[in-house]
Amino acid sequence: MKKDIDQTVEQLARLRREIEYHNYYYYILDSPIISDQEYDQLFLQLQKLEAAHPELSSINSPTQRVGAESQEKFRKIAHRAPMLGLANAFGADELLAFNQRINNLLKTNSMNFVTELKIDGIAVALTYENSILVRGATRGNGLIGEDILDNLKTIRAIPIKLRNEGAVPRVVEIRGEAYLPIPGFNRINADRAESGENPFANPRNAAAGALRQLDPRVTASRPLKFFAYSISYAEDFKMTSQMQVLNILNSWGFLVNHHHREHESIEEAVRFCKKWEHRRNLLDYEIDGVVVKVNNLDYQNQLGVISRDPRWAISYKFPGQLATTQLLEIKINVGRTGALTPYAVLKPVQLGGVTIRTATLHNEDDVRRKDIREGDMVIVKRAGDVIPQIVGPVQGQKVSRKKEFSYPDNCPSCHSLVTRQSKEAITYCTNRNCPARRVETLKHFVSQGSMDIRGLGLQTIEKLVELKFVQDSADLYLLTEQQLFKLPKFKEKAVANLISAIKESRSQPFSRVLFSLGIPHVGEKVAELLAVKFKDIIHLSSASEEKISQIEGVGPEISGSVQKFFREKSNQRIINKMEAAGLNLRTGHLAGAGRGNFFQKSFVLTGTLKNFTRRKASEFIQNKGGQIGSSLSSKTDFLVVGRSPGSKLKKAERLGIRCISEQDLTRMGNDAPKK
Repeated sequence: MKKDIDQTVEQLARLRREIEYHNYYYYILDSPIISDQEYDQLFLQLQKLEAAHPELSSINSPTQRVGAESQEKFRKIAHRAPMLGLANAFGADELLAFNQRINNLLKTNSMNFVTELKIDGIAVALTYENSILVRGATRGNGLIGEDILDNLKTIRAIPIKLRNEGAVPRVVEIRGEAYLPIPGFNRINADRAESGENPFANPRNAAAGALRQLDPRVTASRPLKFFAYSISYAEDFKMTSQMQVLNILNSWGFLVNHHHREHESIEEAVRFCKKWEHRRNLLDYEIDGVVVKVNNLDYQNQLGVISRDPRWAISYKFPGQLATTQLLEIKINVGRTGALTPYAVLKPVQLGGVTIRTATLHNEDDVRRKDIREGDMVIVKRAGDVIPQIVGPVQGQKVSRKKEFSYPDNCPSCHSLVTRQSKEAITYCTNRNCPARRVETLKHFVSQGSMDIRGLGLQTIEKLVELKFVQDSADLYLLTEQQLFKLPKFKEKAVANLISAIKESRSQPFSRVLFSLGIPHVGEKVAELLAVKFKDIIHLSSASEEKISQIEGVGPEISGSVQKFFREKSNQRIINKMEAAGLNLRTGHLAGAGRGNFFQKSFVLTGTLKNFTRRKASEFIQNKGGQIGSSLSSKTDFLVVGRSPGSKLKKAERLGIRCISEQDLTRMGNDAPKK
C-alpha cells in the first residue's frame, strides 16, 4: 500500500514539474516545445490523478492557478520593504538635473545608469519562501497592500515555483508590473460593448479591475501578463547592480522586459528616453515613460530615499496624449445587437501623430456625468493610445452652451421605439430587422477576419440593404449580376470581381464561418476552439452549455451566448441558407471537394513562405481537410519549410517528420483527390 502511495506521489511530482517546465517555455520564452494537444493531455492526466487522490492535492499545483474559491474581501498585509513612488522628469533638462544632484551627493562624476520602459500597469509584490510563491500583494498605500495571491496565480507568466533553486534565497520578494496587452484590452472592450456593458477607459483600469476581482475565475478570463523588475528583499543574498538583478530574475523564471539598457552616461539615457517617446506606439502594451535608475546598488543605498521617492531613480514621463478641440455634433451608432451608442463628431485635431475626427462617448450616462454638449470645447484623450475618447468639456469656456444631450425615443435608423435595460446603461432598438443592425452585421460578416469578401465596402452594403437585395448574410450568395449592375459605379469589372470574391469566400474554413456569424462573445480564437471541439454546426448547435463550458478558455458567459444564438429561429434559417449556398459548416470540409487531400493529416509551418501568409497557408491546409499545429510532435505528418527556417527543421529531421516545400504543399493540395 505504501509503495502505491509513494509511486502516486512521485507521479504527481513529475507531472507538476513537467507542466511547469512547459509553462515556462510557452509563457516566458514564447517557444513551446510540445503541441497544445500534448500539453492538454498532460494537464488532464494531472487533474484525474489529483481528483483520485484529493489527500495529495497541493495549492502549488498547476491545476490550482484558477482553483481558489471566491472571497468576501481581501485581507491587508504589510510589505517587507515600502513600495516607493518615483519622482517625475518632464524633459531632458530635468534628467540632467537629476544626474547633477546624485553626483553632488556621491561626489563623483562617474556614474552609469539602467533604463527600463515604464509599463502602465499595476505594481505588485510577490513573496517566495523556499522558491514557492506564498504571497502576492497590491501596492496599496506603499506600506500596506491587499493580498491578491489567488488572482496573481492565474497569470501564467508568474512562476508558482522559481527555477534555479540552488541560487534562490530562502525568502525573497519580487516587484513587478501586471498589465493587460492592448489587443486583449480591445477584445475585452468589444465583448463588453457587444453585451451592453460600459467599456474600460484604458488597459490599466482593466488590469486593476481584473486583479481586484473576488472571484479568481474572472481574473483568469482576462489575458493579463507580468514583467518583473526588482528584488526588494533577499535573505542573505548579495547583489551589486540593477543589471545583475534583471539577469537573476530572468534565471529564476521571470519575464523581464527586454528593452532595458545600460548606459555609461546620463546623455545616453536621455537619447534612449527620446527614442521611446516616438516608438511607444510600436508596442502591444502601454508605456507612459522610461524609468532611469542608478545601476550600482551600493550607490542606491547611499543615496537613499527622500519623502517617499528614491533619490537613485526617476521617471521620464512622456508628453500627455491630450488635445483640445470643438465637439461639433453628438451622433448615435446602432450596433448589430441593437445597442445605441453615442459618439462625438469633432473638429479635426492632431493627437499623437494621428488626426482625430470622432471619439467614443460610451453611453448616455457617460455623456450626462461629464456634462458634454454639442458646441463645447472638449479635451480629447487617446485611451490606451488607441481609442479616442472625450475626457470632458474645457472648464470656464465662454461659449453659449446648448441644451443637455438626451437619447431619442426612436431609433435613428428605423424609427422604432427604443428601450433601456434596467440593469444596464445601454439603450436598444427594439426592431430586430432594423436596417442599421443589418448593415453592422453584414460589415462584420464580410470583413477581413471573417469571410473576407473584397469589394463590399460600407456604402455598397448600405445600398444593398436599402434596395432590399440583401436581408441577411446568407443573401450575399444569392446576388445576381443584374442586381449588382443597379449599384452606383458598378460596371462589368466591379461586378465580375465581386461575384468572384463571393464565390471564393465559400472556401473559408468552418472556424471563419463561425466567427462571421457574429455570436456575442465569440471572437476568432473562441471560434477556432469551438470548431476543433465540435467539428460541425450540427453538434455545436445542439451542445449543452455545460459541454461548451468544458473547453479551456470558454466560460459560462460564452457558452450561454452560443446556445442562445442557435436557439433563435431566425439564426437557424440563416444557417440553413448558408448550408444551401455551400459554405463550410464542418471542420476539414471544402465546399464541393469531399474530405480533401489532407484529410486527417497534421502540418506545422516554419520560415517565411513566398506566396502564402501564415493565415492563408493555414486556411489552405484546413480547407483541404488538414490540421495545423503550433509545435512539432511525433504525431505531425508534415513540416512546411519556408525561407530562414527555425529550430523546427532540425527537430523534424530528428523525429523523422517529412519536410516539404511551399511548392510541394500547393501541388499536393491541388492534385486530383485520391479515390
